[in-house]
Amino acid sequence: MSRERRTLTHWTAIVASTCLSLSLAACSVGDAVSVDPDPDKPFVLAGVSEVTEIAQLTGPDAMNDTASVSVAGTDLGSMVNVGDRTLFLFGDTFGERDPESIGGQGGFWRSNVSAWTTDDDPTDGITFDGWFSDDVGLAAALIEGDHDANGAGGEVTKIPTYGFAIGETIYVSYMSVRHWGDPGAWDANHSALIVSRDGGESWDPVAGVRWPGDSNFIQVATAQVSEDGEDYVYFWSIPAGRFGGVQLMRVPADEASVEDQGAYSYFAAVDGETPRWSAEMADAETVVDGTIGELSVMWSTYLDRWLMTYSDAGNAYIREGITPWGPWGDPVELVSAGDYPGLYSPYMNPRYVSADGRTVYFTLSLWGPYNVFWFSADLERASDE
Repeated sequence: MSRERRTLTHWTAIVASTCLSLSLAACSVGDAVSVDPDPDKPFVLAGVSEVTEIAQLTGPDAMNDTASVSVAGTDLGSMVNVGDRTLFLFGDTFGERDPESIGGQGGFWRSNVSAWTTDDDPTDGITFDGWFSDDVGLAAALIEGDHDANGAGGEVTKIPTYGFAIGETIYVSYMSVRHWGDPGAWDANHSALIVSRDGGESWDPVAGVRWPGDSNFIQVATAQVSEDGEDYVYFWSIPAGRFGGVQLMRVPADEASVEDQGAYSYFAAVDGETPRWSAEMADAETVVDGTIGELSVMWSTYLDRWLMTYSDAGNAYIREGITPWGPWGDPVELVSAGDYPGLYSPYMNPRYVSADGRTVYFTLSLWGPYNVFWFSADLERASDE
């Protein structure tokens, strides 16, 4: 698809029901990744090469005309595939912004906004087809935060962390932020879900489904998987901030279960090759230790392994997993803070790969310009013999 800028339009069509064959986590549970529970396969990710900044996606000088929808500064950019469309979920967004500003500052503040695209060629950046917008065509919040003062004990903002789709129904997980603290540290009130049943035109809270703010289930990355013949949505989950480890939960991949708190279960242990799941959140075991921030997980067809990307309030990393619950390999530096100070949120999407999956594309936020950029990296595979 050409990088020529397009006129951004309001999404009024119902989302197409046909999934692209490249997507492993798109609109149908039939695209779920089958889990191989064998933990004894070797690690094969030897490193990354040809890490490239391809394009700026948002803000001044971006390849997309975000000024026309009043998006001067924004961050994050996790992705969810719905039919032939991909939604990009952005965090705190400002329509007016001093060019000298650093980080999340400015006027016309919305807690979250979303663009969508049918661009399936990631090699030259991603052209947005449109935005979820208000009546005058400006990017609108999917669910607005209260915008209470920081430290007042209320809700400063609602930040989307990841989304997934069941058929044409779209779910987005968000965290309610109570207090922004030191760099990389913040406190949450809770995490919860919102849902759209009309292709993203309107969004509603999912009643009765939420996790407490001091839990390990505040920020998530999702994938649809098939385990023992059953389809699930898996959530790799971390606390608020960028300094916690990863725990894992799952829910059957149907709307009734997603909207029932009691249907969620938590990875509690493994007996040989058999994972044990518990209905009690307190039983959840950490599957990846470390200082993990804003993570993304997908299945790599090139490595035949799981991939996880994240930042640690410094660099961005990638690591491989033998099963969803591990073992997980050592982190490999993906992007250095020395080259890109203030980087965070490296988000992948299984739709955006090339060279038979060897080249992986991802969004990356930079705190200084406070906007989202598009990167690529080549995976280096060692022999698994």
